[in-house]
Amino acid sequence: MRRFLMAGALGLLLPALVLAGEYDLTVDRVSIDTGDFVKEGIGYNGKSPGPVLRFKEGENVRINVTNNLDEMTSIHWHGLILPFEQDGVPGISFPGIKPGETFTYEFPIVQAGTYWFHSHSGFQEPDGAFGAIVIEPEGREPFRYDREYVVQLTDKHPHSGDRIMRNLKMMPDYYNRQQQTVGEFFSDASQNGLMNTIQDRMAWGDMRMMKADVEDVQGFTGMINGMGPEQNWTGLFEPGERIRLRFINSSAMTYFDVRIPGLDMTVVQADGNNVQPVNVDEFRIGVAETYDVIVRPRDAQAYTIFAESMGRSGYARATLAPEEGMAASVPPMRDAPRLTMADMSGMPGMDHGDMDHGDMTAQGDMDHSNMSDMDHSAMMEGGSDPFYAKGSGIAPAAANGGKFLSYADLKAQKPLYEEREPTREIELRLTGNMERYTWSINGVKYEDADPIRLKYGERVRFKFVNETMMTHPMHLHGMWSILDVGAGEWNPIKHTVSVQPGTTVYMETEVDAPGQWAFHCHLSYHAAAGMFRKVIVEGGPDTTQAKADVATEEGGDA
Repeated sequence: MRRFLMAGALGLLLPALVLAGEYDLTVDRVSIDTGDFVKEGIGYNGKSPGPVLRFKEGENVRINVTNNLDEMTSIHWHGLILPFEQDGVPGISFPGIKPGETFTYEFPIVQAGTYWFHSHSGFQEPDGAFGAIVIEPEGREPFRYDREYVVQLTDKHPHSGDRIMRNLKMMPDYYNRQQQTVGEFFSDASQNGLMNTIQDRMAWGDMRMMKADVEDVQGFTGMINGMGPEQNWTGLFEPGERIRLRFINSSAMTYFDVRIPGLDMTVVQADGNNVQPVNVDEFRIGVAETYDVIVRPRDAQAYTIFAESMGRSGYARATLAPEEGMAASVPPMRDAPRLTMADMSGMPGMDHGDMDHGDMTAQGDMDHSNMSDMDHSAMMEGGSDPFYAKGSGIAPAAANGGKFLSYADLKAQKPLYEEREPTREIELRLTGNMERYTWSINGVKYEDADPIRLKYGERVRFKFVNETMMTHPMHLHGMWSILDVGAGEWNPIKHTVSVQPGTTVYMETEVDAPGQWAFHCHLSYHAAAGMFRKVIVEGGPDTTQAKADVATEEGGDA
């Protein structure tokens, strides 16, 4: 069995003692101390996050998962390409793991990079059931580094996942702590004129929406590697070293804007796949995404890793330093952003309280259907990001005025697939009703929807049309998502694609994995409220042909 040794408070992973590809994980009730509060949660091997699992490309792994809970559980290997029976989604790919039982996952490792694992049962993941995966490549990396750290982000809330969902259903703005104030009204009136401000407020009131609806759930403590801002996880370095930071956003609901004041970051990998290096000052990491960056601190000083929530309601903080105990200043949070009419698909006056967005026709400014002919470098001038609606209130900008990463910057290091025309296009409208806190695809919730059926061997183009005011990180299990940034065969390969309000985004998928797969928004409470689909891939090699039905006894939750 592989065993893990943890080195002190830094949580550094030492080499495994045995090189066999077998691992033991237990699913446990754990105590989580954020530095702000202590709560009961769920973790692996007695802690949250669980251990960093280290695999080697080309090996076969066996992972024995023992359920010490009094409820069903599961583990999904996020971003890993594997047989569908090993994907870990109850009711879709397997029944789930009963209390007291051990389930053995077994699959080949056919990729390299940074990934993560988490429960796919109920709200166990937001309650702490997640960990990191690092896969070493068979060959050499196309970039150099001397030291590496996993930087696993999460948003830990004092309330349990079940309680949060109940509260959101009862009152959708229950956790919105940044609603507009009278002072903000007078400030807007001074800047934009009294009548313009009144008309703007009335338009949002007619829609039963608020400009402050950037984040569904606030009041959390941001954490890095299981430590809150005051606990200050620290990674050590020698001046001049190249350090690889493997950022993983394991949050339930929170997008983070990440920067390290005083250090440039070079993005070398996105969602486990190598990209052509991009030098940035800051990047936004969506829920479930991963980014690997390389930094090179030349001075013997401390640097703050600062991850500020997109809604500016909280932050995670850690430190890089040459010695333990050193710390750098923590930047103040920037002002909270406000949504604009551009984020509402340019449709003022619509009553979003009584009308499901499935009845809307998106009129966002972002249409990627002809992106191969577009000059993204020109579009990025002046700080505009083509993956946000023109005039969006949440379009990012670097705190220091420098370079903020855009999807448009991402180009594959090596094409994974030959470029070819898609066989067909499937439109997925991301829909919902904030007033009732229901979320859906094409106006239909998961429990009422037919599966999406794909044919083995085809290439499908998915068209995401976001008709809501929220950002949705869409995750397709089992197959890669080729994000259309207009780069042709160099389009980046991802497992999670963020779709901003009022925009249309395209991705293509080589349908090369038979079986039944999940496809959903990775915001925990959006998926639970219905923004979820089953995908059935029909055909394929006889040895891996999907069965028509997967047993769902014991009521496994997807």
